[in-house]
Amino acid sequence: MPGEGGSTSGSALAGRHPKQKRKAHSLSIRRTNSTEERPLGILRGDMLEGQDSKLPLSLRNNLLDLFSQIEREFENLYIENIELRREIDSLNERLTGDGQTVEGGDPSKGVLKTKASHSTSQLSQKLKTTYKASTSKCLYTFHGKIGGPCNFSVATWELWGGDSWIVSSFKATTGSRALCQLLKEYVGHRDGIWDLSVARTQPVVLGTASADHSALLWSIETGKCLLRYAGHAGSVNSIKFHPTEQMALTASGDQTAHIWRYMVQLPAPQPPPDVSALCDDDQDSSDREEGEVDGEGLCEVPTVRVATTTLKSHQGVVIAADWLVGGRQVVTASWDRAANLYEVETSELVHTLTGHDQELTHCCTHPTQRLVVTSSRDTTFRLWDFRDPSIHSVNVFQGHTDTVTSAVFTVGDNVVSGSDDRTVKVWDLKNMRSPIATIRTDSAVNRISVSANQRIIALPHDNRQVRLFDMSGVRLARLPRSNRMGHRRMVCCTAWNEENQSCNLFTCGFDRQAIGWNINIPALLQEK
Repeated sequence: MPGEGGSTSGSALAGRHPKQKRKAHSLSIRRTNSTEERPLGILRGDMLEGQDSKLPLSLRNNLLDLFSQIEREFENLYIENIELRREIDSLNERLTGDGQTVEGGDPSKGVLKTKASHSTSQLSQKLKTTYKASTSKCLYTFHGKIGGPCNFSVATWELWGGDSWIVSSFKATTGSRALCQLLKEYVGHRDGIWDLSVARTQPVVLGTASADHSALLWSIETGKCLLRYAGHAGSVNSIKFHPTEQMALTASGDQTAHIWRYMVQLPAPQPPPDVSALCDDDQDSSDREEGEVDGEGLCEVPTVRVATTTLKSHQGVVIAADWLVGGRQVVTASWDRAANLYEVETSELVHTLTGHDQELTHCCTHPTQRLVVTSSRDTTFRLWDFRDPSIHSVNVFQGHTDTVTSAVFTVGDNVVSGSDDRTVKVWDLKNMRSPIATIRTDSAVNRISVSANQRIIALPHDNRQVRLFDMSGVRLARLPRSNRMGHRRMVCCTAWNEENQSCNLFTCGFDRQAIGWNINIPALLQEK
């Protein structure tokens, strides 16, 4: 996800002509049975023969080397899966000879599918992590088992298929149906959007944080950009609004968190769009054409470049930040494995919260109590209690097997955690030994959100899906994802807005856009 420096993933693709993109897709690697016996130069000549390209020969050779390493990695995985299938067939024969049967049909297919999906999830996490850490290099890192680490550009990764190349090929289970209406698309960022949030005071605006070093404020009804914050020198990884004032808190890969004030005036509302679709698992999942809008129309948007307060005690990327109840203190989470608690008025560092073994991925505060939850790549999340000013206690939640990407409070006494292990768990703060519900999915889960009134969990996935569940783990719906609507790349975050007796869900992704949805809660619960 986000990081320290510049970014070109969005603009690199948006400026390409469709024909040029099709040429990039045509780049392939031909393999023969005598590959190992032929000189490297001859092999490259065979690969490049007959391919029309304006790229320098040296650059094309480097690309071929990188794709060769990627191909070898998947070839090894394929060989492992074949060997695993043979072992399973052998075990099945033994069970059959003993008069036993295996439930679930062909178990080999399930095991192979799980192994491939898990490997893809790990690859996706490595890509997101590298991009958050240093977008100035404009490179992802793929750590292969053969050939060591290799780097390839964001544009190449997107043309190759991105995160959804393998994960999205797995068929999801059939779920419920609910009426979901596309509210508005918010297009203007020049790179992936990592986080979004809805203001809690009037005027109610939508805020987005992007790897293009900026945070934007939007009119929810019209989709018009109202203000740009450009005070960070790195990727903006998080945005949260003050509970009572027109202030925003942003965290960045430049190792700082900023508090800045804003003043916006909402434009006149427009007639609502007449676009609706059913949340159905059987909908068309084809990609839309890319590169339509590149945010050129944002040059006239008012820009804030100086923060009111700068918090800079971290020694690594600040991945998230949030306001404590009352708005007098904020908490920040960083890749330096610590979370910091600050006084807003004085910028004083009050507490440094240590204990995680690896980088933090998210932090969240309770809406009514002085409680903080931090999640980490060490597969745990921690609950910090500041209700007693003299002491602060900590409780560790263990239950995931991979990076905990986010953990959020509900209005009640629950915490919901999402992970790259493709599960979401619901926890009771009064009984922390085991989760009260577990949701299993087919893709890694990013920053989740829970609606305050209806307690519905929105799950953003690496495979571009957004699914809705209730607190007991029952699946309610899946947002539309077709050639007409939905995200084209992984969905990074979700946020709810339940003002004015309506229920809106906002999603953002690596395709550089945020989308607003109107969720028909009565119909959704009735289908349940």
